[in-house]
Amino acid sequence: MAWASGRSSSDATASNTLVEVDGEATVRGLTPDLAVLAALPGRGFMVTAAAGSGTAADFVSRFFAPGIGIDEDPVTGSAHCALGPFWSERIGRRKIVGQQVSARGGTVGVEVWGDRVTLTGRAVTVVEGDLIPR
Repeated sequence: MAWASGRSSSDATASNTLVEVDGEATVRGLTPDLAVLAALPGRGFMVTAAAGSGTAADFVSRFFAPGIGIDEDPVTGSAHCALGPFWSERIGRRKIVGQQVSARGGTVGVEVWGDRVTLTGRAVTVVEGDLIPR
């Protein structure tokens, strides 16, 4: 899979593909061909890099899932559940901070507890409802 830098590594994580690129500028500057991504197998594509200096984040990311109707998700908790262990191992800390750099964007605190991940951050309720059993 060729991303903006031409230098990427890819790991399958459940039904998402994780792609590490060469830097924050590459993640921010991506303009993927969504039709090509939609035709590829899997649910979504996490693109990530170490955060640049001068930021509180340890890593940056974006998440694309056009095959399921989400061209780019603003902030993706499920992606951070995979990105947390990926970056925690590289950085050597259990508590790290991710910045999803979509147009809306958001900051996600990540804490890795063995095979569990805890996410923290601010959220906005956009839909509320009740599930009623049949």
